[in-house]
Amino acid sequence: MKHNLLIVVLCFIGTIHSQNCNHTFIGEVLDFHDSTPMSGATVRIESLNSYTTADINGKFSIKNLCNGKLILVISHVGCETKRITIVIDGDTYKKISMEHHIEELLEVKLSGNTFKKTTKTKQESVISHKTIERFSNLNLGDALKEVAGVSSINTGNSIVKPVINGMHSSRILILSNNVRLQDQEWGIEHAPSIDINSADQISVIKGAGALAYGGDAVGGVIVIKPSRPILKDTLYGKTILGGQTNGKGFNVNTQLNKNYESGWFAQLQASYKKNGDFNAPNYNLSNTGLEATGISALFGKKKLESGFEFYYSYLDNEVGILRTSHIGSIFDLARSINSRQPIFIEDFTYDINPPKQDITHHLAKASYYKRFSNFGKITVQYDYQNNKRLEFDRRRGELRNRAAVNLELKTHTLLADVDLDANLNRKINFGLLGRYQNNFANPATGIRRLIPDYDKYDFGIYTTTEWKINDDLVIDAGIRYDFNRIDTQKFYLVSRWVERNYSDTFNDIITGSVFGNDIEFGVIDFSANQFLTNPIFNYHNISASAGLTYNLNNESSILTNYALTSRPPNASELFSDGLHHSAARFEIGDIRFDKEISNRVSASYNYNTSKLNFTTEVFYNNIKNYIYLRPFNFLRTSRGPFPIWEYQQTNAQFFGIDVTTNFDISNTIELQNKTAFIKGYDVTANMPLIDIPAFNTINKITFKKEAWYNFSANLQSEWSFEQNEFPDFNFEVEDALNDERILLDISTPPPAYHLLHFYTEATFPLSYKTKLNIGFGIHNIFDTSYRNYLNRLRFFADEVGRNITLQIKLNY
Repeated sequence: MKHNLLIVVLCFIGTIHSQNCNHTFIGEVLDFHDSTPMSGATVRIESLNSYTTADINGKFSIKNLCNGKLILVISHVGCETKRITIVIDGDTYKKISMEHHIEELLEVKLSGNTFKKTTKTKQESVISHKTIERFSNLNLGDALKEVAGVSSINTGNSIVKPVINGMHSSRILILSNNVRLQDQEWGIEHAPSIDINSADQISVIKGAGALAYGGDAVGGVIVIKPSRPILKDTLYGKTILGGQTNGKGFNVNTQLNKNYESGWFAQLQASYKKNGDFNAPNYNLSNTGLEATGISALFGKKKLESGFEFYYSYLDNEVGILRTSHIGSIFDLARSINSRQPIFIEDFTYDINPPKQDITHHLAKASYYKRFSNFGKITVQYDYQNNKRLEFDRRRGELRNRAAVNLELKTHTLLADVDLDANLNRKINFGLLGRYQNNFANPATGIRRLIPDYDKYDFGIYTTTEWKINDDLVIDAGIRYDFNRIDTQKFYLVSRWVERNYSDTFNDIITGSVFGNDIEFGVIDFSANQFLTNPIFNYHNISASAGLTYNLNNESSILTNYALTSRPPNASELFSDGLHHSAARFEIGDIRFDKEISNRVSASYNYNTSKLNFTTEVFYNNIKNYIYLRPFNFLRTSRGPFPIWEYQQTNAQFFGIDVTTNFDISNTIELQNKTAFIKGYDVTANMPLIDIPAFNTINKITFKKEAWYNFSANLQSEWSFEQNEFPDFNFEVEDALNDERILLDISTPPPAYHLLHFYTEATFPLSYKTKLNIGFGIHNIFDTSYRNYLNRLRFFADEVGRNITLQIKLNY
């Protein structure tokens, strides 16, 4: 037995001595994108605790190795450190790819104002997460007004739609976490279904700037991004608590992020806000409360070569509409205009009663990407959205709690995108997009439907390129083709059909005649009550853009851009035919409308030094077949006459200039100015366009002292001039009770106004990783009474008065 054991030991020792440890490993470190050698890469051999460096060709060698596993740790400036395992089996060779731009995955913005722009040759402004957090108690439209040239069109103070260089609604494309928002955006009183607390960065691109998602962004693109995952084992979050005196409101938002070095990540965010009736300086604004709940969740894995992501967001908004804006006829509107204060003023309450809106929005997204060495990145994305819009009028009896408008919009989108970035100096992107959308207008409202049922089909194909000529010059260009098809089932009153002269062209879309509750299909009978029609319209659209950025020197640069945009008319512009209750007016579309074609040219000059940042942007936009909604006449109903607003098509032009200046007087004092000037004209009718923002300028002085717990305080002056160019859409209506004619002045803009605002904040460290930020603000310090030309409720009441806010934010 002892002899056998000795033999085994001797064999084992002999095997050790006979093992060949003279093998050589040769490695080659290459850039993942274009396979260029990464000279100077540091290679550490874990088992030997020794180092070597890649030569000018990216190669290195390790000698005197035994067969087995070898662990290498490779690092290079601007790259993620890479740890790989090599199996040595004789002399071995292996290529090792490094991502030279992986720093984007490593960035976590717990503080500071770092951001990355979406484009290089378009007029783009970025709102950082720090600024977004100050608007936690407000909404997207309020935050976007931080950008010069961006204003808002309001229905009261809680329904706020962004306006970019004079255009809004369907002309603005909103991207939420890489998904195009679909939420009945055509209505002036339809605020974007976005919880601003889910955003970490917001980019505003003026003009067409997102050909991958649509070529119809005549006004601009808003890109909303959540916080990005980082390749580190970390857990962090934030909680914001806020309160305000006007509306006696409160809000809470909390967010938690978990990341792993392996690439796995998860994020959960939730917010809630509630306000009662707001108040103007001299009276309560009855029924203007709101209640909003938002939830978002993000989960996935993100690594260099591949990754996936699942995202879900939910938003539920209940918004009260000023009680006195509910009119029973034109005479109510005339009395409101002439009285200069609301007809109905009630005590403060948190109750939200009709007229009101109740909107819920679900968004679900799944995406996957794969990178290929020396080729690029392929991304596939599917998203689904469900938007439910209920608008409640003040109704009586059994209809009291039934919505007057009940719309459900379901949207499915599939996107395939390819980035060819093997050559970092000349990138090419192309892709395909398909979308199906269904709109259901619930007939249970008991009244005529404003928007009909329809199916919409979209198909798009696009390509873009970015060419870095040298360190000073970047050129990009893109082109896109879209096919849009809308298939509708709509009832027309025969009287309306005749009035609009549709018989000359569209009798072939009539599928039946309605007699009472009976439909006779295949019959065209002008003695019927209604026609059942099946309009099917196809649109072919070409969009394109081209631009360049040139650095004149180290401090200044210029940017020029041209964009061709083609936008088909939306369902509201084509088919509206009824009383829009939350707008208190009849709206009528026109199925003869053709697509809009926009030609926009713009230029910017940027000057940046350590003390001064100055940007001026000019633009000119010529739009053929521009569609807009304008007051036209009045319609007599059983409740009295109501105003009629018609969609009309014309040729229009817009031009203007936006200026942004930041000047550091010293290390503690900063001056800022934002000024916007725009004009819009109906060229065909030779008159100004309606709802164009007036000239406005905002000046702010800020004092900041980092040593005082990052203390800052600013005083802001907001000056909006009177709009002196506007169309005259006033008309007279006869009061049958006393045979008097009443002038309905719905065109004259309100006077200019000037407001002062104050805000201060400080941040206190509670521990190594926990910080407490306290912010205090006063909006409209002097409780000034004023009315905004772009507020649809300006006929009924003043804007909100002084509002004192307190916000507490805990970063952990």
